[in-house]
Amino acid sequence: MTKELERRVVTIKGLVQGVGFRPFIYNLAQQYELRGWVNNTTAGVKIDVQGSLRSIVHFINQLKTNAPPLAQIEKVSIEHKPIKTYQQFTIEESSRENKQLTFLSPDATICTQCKKELFDSEDRRYNYPFINCTNCGPRFSIIKGLPYDRAKTTMADFTMCEQCQSEYQDPSSRRFHAQPNSCPDCGPKLKLVDQSGSQLEVEDPIKETIKLLKRAKIIAVKGLGGFHLICDASNPQAITRLRIKKNRSDKALAVMIEDLATVKKYCQVNAKEADILQGVQKPILLLKKKKRFAKSSLAQVIAPDTNSLGVMLPYTPLHLLLSKKLEVMVVTSANLSGLPLEYDNSSAQENLSAVADYYLLHNRNIKTAVDDSVSRVVLDEEQVIRHARGFAPQVIKVKQGLATLACGSDLKNTFCLSNGKFAFLSHYTGSLKNLESYQRFKDNIDHYQNLYQIEPQLIAHDLHPSYYTTQYAKKLLGKKVAVQHHHAHLVSCMVEHQIEGPAIGIAFDGLGLGTDGNLWGGEFFICDYSDFMRVGHLNYLAQPGGDKAVKEPWRMAVSYLVDSRLEGIVDEMKIFKSRATKEVVKMIEQDINSPETSSIGRLFAAVAALLGLCSKRSYRGQAALKLETIAQRSNITASYDYQLTKQEGQYQILTASLITAIVNDLNLGVAKNIIARKFHNTVINFTVRLCQLLKYRFQLRQVVLSGGVWQNQILLTGVYQSLTQLGFKVYFPTTIPCTDQGLAVGQLVIANYKYGGYKL
Repeated sequence: MTKELERRVVTIKGLVQGVGFRPFIYNLAQQYELRGWVNNTTAGVKIDVQGSLRSIVHFINQLKTNAPPLAQIEKVSIEHKPIKTYQQFTIEESSRENKQLTFLSPDATICTQCKKELFDSEDRRYNYPFINCTNCGPRFSIIKGLPYDRAKTTMADFTMCEQCQSEYQDPSSRRFHAQPNSCPDCGPKLKLVDQSGSQLEVEDPIKETIKLLKRAKIIAVKGLGGFHLICDASNPQAITRLRIKKNRSDKALAVMIEDLATVKKYCQVNAKEADILQGVQKPILLLKKKKRFAKSSLAQVIAPDTNSLGVMLPYTPLHLLLSKKLEVMVVTSANLSGLPLEYDNSSAQENLSAVADYYLLHNRNIKTAVDDSVSRVVLDEEQVIRHARGFAPQVIKVKQGLATLACGSDLKNTFCLSNGKFAFLSHYTGSLKNLESYQRFKDNIDHYQNLYQIEPQLIAHDLHPSYYTTQYAKKLLGKKVAVQHHHAHLVSCMVEHQIEGPAIGIAFDGLGLGTDGNLWGGEFFICDYSDFMRVGHLNYLAQPGGDKAVKEPWRMAVSYLVDSRLEGIVDEMKIFKSRATKEVVKMIEQDINSPETSSIGRLFAAVAALLGLCSKRSYRGQAALKLETIAQRSNITASYDYQLTKQEGQYQILTASLITAIVNDLNLGVAKNIIARKFHNTVINFTVRLCQLLKYRFQLRQVVLSGGVWQNQILLTGVYQSLTQLGFKVYFPTTIPCTDQGLAVGQLVIANYKYGGYKL
């Protein structure tokens, strides 16, 4: 009998912990009458299986092709082993082996089966706001360490009752080895608290919260990865109160809508967008407003500067229960302007006291604060705008190199950590402009390094010496590598699409320090993974007041007028009324605190200011967004003139004639939407023209687009379609954001090509 048996040890690497993989293996082994065991290790999932060869072959084929929906198998290793005297198949205790790598599962939205149980009055978890199973629920936000077992999560604070323990140990149960398993008797509980910190004595905190929301109250709700500030989206007064209290006067607010049918009442939704809304990640998805809604007063209060609305469906049982009685809720990250997301009960109550009227709290601790992700569909692709819940940590396969930490940027920070074979892009932290955000950034790096057991030998950072990330990097042990900002942008896109060889790279953004000491941002490169050559850019001009000109686009409008020799009309233009234009002109002429910039982001801001759309911004990207929004109201194909020159081997796009033509149109009374569209068409035209020149000069047809300005859909679509029609192969970021959130991936790869052993 023994001779007929075979034994194999199978190691599965990838995203296989916290996704129901061991229960799946157990039931599969029972199906094929196999014996042995399965457990979690720091290397992945290990299976020791014994039975007939036919059964083992079927077993291995099934685990490869029919894995749980949240699992991502990277590698399957199989070893022949001598027969043992196994009597049954079991799930063994997890083990830690030689600091080998395992992948972490992002938090997962509530699954269909749990949702059904949540609203089943006969189910013991009826209306339980923390229902979950092996296919859904908290993962990354509650993990303290690996292997992924309950003892290494914040659920260790809760002892399972007899029924939950029975499910946890029952291979036929959907909650078999579901680490966050709980019920109303033994799991986390809600409480409703007022501003003074006193708990309201109510039978059902959710019902009471809904009543308060309908009375125009603002509630801080503790969710999956942190707090939201929530109010009734049908009440303009409540939304206005929230804006005032949060000091968020204009920036769009996201909404949570009960179901897809209701979303379609407010927004246009195609099949791709419907799939994303109802998918596993459930990000905030940017959708085009329907005309009827776009013209309503409600749309103007929620999202005044844009034709889009950020929409998400409920992704936790708690949000589902709230949405059941409120069709649409404004749901925005609970943090004061510039500060990181709140995720701790006591901290939230202290820091949000001037904003929230009440707090809906629970006692399941959050280990890692994770914001909501944001994405959109463009050119039939989902493009991630904010890399957070459901997407992070993202696993990126890289070439064999050194253990590396790439620190990213100070704005929209994410960092990237690599063990030399796989890189892990972190979740969004935000801007590191205050002590709290900087500390969160450092804490997150420590947490990732502990989880992945990685001690970096190579530290990559931005070229800018004043960035907090640069200063942090210089304090660490290891080889330091400074990486040019726009090269990192482009390489991150090349890594995503696994592009080989050199490419034409177009980096359009707000700013990044160039190798000549100026502020770049309208760049054309010939680049690969190790180096770049700057072959074109927008003409330099002054940025009067430095960072102040970023916050006050009217200053850039003055600078472009001076560059176009139109400084004489500055004082005649209504847009500059009550502005210190004479002082700014003097700063430019005498080169006082006026660094030179080639940023196309500053050009967009200047044109928005000239059109009277945004003289002083209240949030990043506001001027460009308002310019794009008004341009979407015209389909005109006309454009303005521009000049293209070549100096010392570099092409320069000169903008003087463009600005002059815009001023002439303004004087003639041409509609602002037409001017805005003609401006966009001009940017598309000179981008495509320069690519054509570079194609012939360098014999290249690959074009890579990256940088925050590529969030502009008119620009991205126009350039992509035009270049594709001309025979170019065009790549743009989708899973790795085009903003500074993608920088760390490029930094990591460039550093390894230079010093870590990568080879082209």
